[in-house]
Amino acid sequence: MFRSFSVFNYRVWFFGALISNVGQWMQATALSWVVLTELTDNDAGAMGITMALQFAPPLLLVGVTGWVADRFERRKLLAVTQSLLLVLGVTIGILLLMGVMTLPLMYAFAFALGMVAAFDNPARQAFVSDVVSRENASNAVALNAASFNGARMIGPAVAGVVIVAVGTGWVFLVNGVTFLAMLVALVLIRPGELVPRSKNAGAGRLADGFRYVGKRPDLMVAFAMVFLLGAFGMNFPIFASTMAIEFGQEADGYGLLSSILAIGSLTGALLAARRDRARIRVVVAGTALFAVAGAVSAFMPTYWLYAVTLMVTGFAVVTTLTTANGYVQTTTDPALRGRVLALYMAILMGGTPIGAPIVGWVAATYGPRVAILLGAVAALVAFSIGAVWMLASGRVRRHESRRFRLTIDETLPVRVIAPAPAEFSDEVAGTTPIRLPREPRTSPVPAPERRSA
Repeated sequence: MFRSFSVFNYRVWFFGALISNVGQWMQATALSWVVLTELTDNDAGAMGITMALQFAPPLLLVGVTGWVADRFERRKLLAVTQSLLLVLGVTIGILLLMGVMTLPLMYAFAFALGMVAAFDNPARQAFVSDVVSRENASNAVALNAASFNGARMIGPAVAGVVIVAVGTGWVFLVNGVTFLAMLVALVLIRPGELVPRSKNAGAGRLADGFRYVGKRPDLMVAFAMVFLLGAFGMNFPIFASTMAIEFGQEADGYGLLSSILAIGSLTGALLAARRDRARIRVVVAGTALFAVAGAVSAFMPTYWLYAVTLMVTGFAVVTTLTTANGYVQTTTDPALRGRVLALYMAILMGGTPIGAPIVGWVAATYGPRVAILLGAVAALVAFSIGAVWMLASGRVRRHESRRFRLTIDETLPVRVIAPAPAEFSDEVAGTTPIRLPREPRTSPVPAPERRSA
């Protein structure tokens, strides 16, 4: 489960990210709460707009941000983006403490945070493959998710207590301090021990990532499922905050719901770290579990029963997204990994500008329970897409000896229409092909033997 910790650079990266993630979850909780209760009168629609402004830039700038993550040294790029996020968080906190923050100004800061995150996310995701070798990449991605969700258990609960005790402005200032942990980690990382970056002369164009994904039906299906989940199912700030108000809770009750959600999320991430590799069938199963858990949670009559169902929801969503991320990382051409991951993050986060305002309007008009059901329906559609594709691709078929038993075969090769260069052909299907030794030029091989080889 923890095999990636044998690498010094990954240990440094993991603990720096863990501290920084705690601060980011504190800030996310405070940002949602201040828009909902201080800048508006419990307007879930305004909260949806705030989320849309944060997640729109990754979608709008997907080609540029992915190219930047592949073109420049990711460690230095992350130092720049993390520094900018620190400055923005501290500025928001100061304005809140001064009492001059307004809703339009918060919209502007939300968009600025989204612009920086658009460059930070693909670089941070792809940097994992620079820190550990390919055989440990799936494990490292899962441990990153564990760090992210471990911080999610701590950050929102602490933010709720701080908001009640001293106000929201201090939460943003604390978040600024936690960014220093990530900056220190980037300094301590040993550049000489990073995995050499793969280079491909034909992979320098911005559109190459789009063309590559277009020739991979398995990635297109995974991206479609992730989009539906991100657009309509993962609007947890809207769900948790509006449900907390419905149950008569304050900011600490809202923060506790986010932390309880993270218990299931952390469990899902750790179990994903135990698997030898990421499989797309786990992504499909995760969307089904999310649909069921979401539908059940919408009908919970009390605060604590709703909190219990959130643990299952968190487990389902992290299992789905961690496996999808690992599958993308381990089956993508290394020279294009930054662009493909930028496209993945844009689809995951870029769905929010579409779904969050809709979900926020539904929650404000018909109540939060109907909004949660909308997310469950989207997850059910995502499951249907994945299940139909697995059946149509021949990966699910009847057992040879048992009549009512099905088998799933994920060893089918991934068909890429364009010929892949030799230096990354083993990355396309996620397997290592057998490489035949090259014959000496002085001893030509007869034609029949050449065909056999």
